[in-house]
Amino acid sequence: MKVYEFREFGIDNLACVERDAPRPGPGQVLIRVHASSLNYRDLMTVLGTYNPRQKLPLVPLSDGAGEVVEVGEGVQSLAVGDRVAGLFAQAWQAGPFSAAYRRSTLGGPRDGMLAEYVVLDQSGAVPIPDHLSFEEAATLPCAAVTAWSAVMEHGEAQPGRTVVLLGTGGVSIFALQFAALAGARVIVTSSSDEKLARARELGAWETINYRQTPEWQERVKELTDGQGADHVVEVGGAGTLQRSLTAVGIGGRVSMIGVVAGAETTLDVRMILMRCVDLQGIVVGSRRSFEAMNRAIAYHGLRPVVDTRFGFDRAADAFRHMEAGKHFGKIVLAHAA
Repeated sequence: MKVYEFREFGIDNLACVERDAPRPGPGQVLIRVHASSLNYRDLMTVLGTYNPRQKLPLVPLSDGAGEVVEVGEGVQSLAVGDRVAGLFAQAWQAGPFSAAYRRSTLGGPRDGMLAEYVVLDQSGAVPIPDHLSFEEAATLPCAAVTAWSAVMEHGEAQPGRTVVLLGTGGVSIFALQFAALAGARVIVTSSSDEKLARARELGAWETINYRQTPEWQERVKELTDGQGADHVVEVGGAGTLQRSLTAVGIGGRVSMIGVVAGAETTLDVRMILMRCVDLQGIVVGSRRSFEAMNRAIAYHGLRPVVDTRFGFDRAADAFRHMEAGKHFGKIVLAHAA
């Protein structure tokens, strides 16, 4: 079978190679991967900035969807022909996150989904909503579950609450879709008026071009009559965290889910203390969260926003598109028809 791997860090070191097709053992299933998708974590992994000590070679990408083509002895929850997506942290079934679950994440440290076939434990393959294509379903495991965890489970989005989303990448667009479904007022920031117009079409209440309004946190206060937002989904990291803490109101929440704008900063922590801000890191979510999200997606007929589709033979181009940062929603690789 064909599989992508890299033996040294760098996009140019991605290589499509031949490996023996795997076979499922007891409790495992063999999945023909029809599509996979990219997250910023995947780009960082390939570049070597996510975990410089990652053992190589590695098959990248945590997210993918496909069809079960063979089951191992004792498999009861899945059958040949079932349409599934891989679970980001294979060992995380329910409950709070733990260090042990981190060792089971796909696309590092475990081999990921950028392959024609993968073997997963039956507990690590999640049935996907019937109305979604494989390409759409391939966007769910990391970005969508992260957004669901941040906005719905921890952020408790509901009518009357204001949610601020930074940028228009995969997590932010899923967060917009989920928060809008819940009736929350969503404010989206971006440097592109075109992207902001698309965000309004998806249900954004207000938008802010942060190039035109660098102190966007002050605009958030204006839009909320000086109260600040109830929730900020923070994807920038060092470059935006101080502004996010200013934009959120007393007793509000900042969900830390990304470091697109850097990982280290000098932070004035007094506003966290004096304004009782809840600053929480979000690491995707469990199988239980994935299943709850899928029920909501199926009920509302929600469709993921796919920015660009690449063929399996253009994996490096997909990573460069991610690196350019011009996408709106998700970047997908189509493995098979």
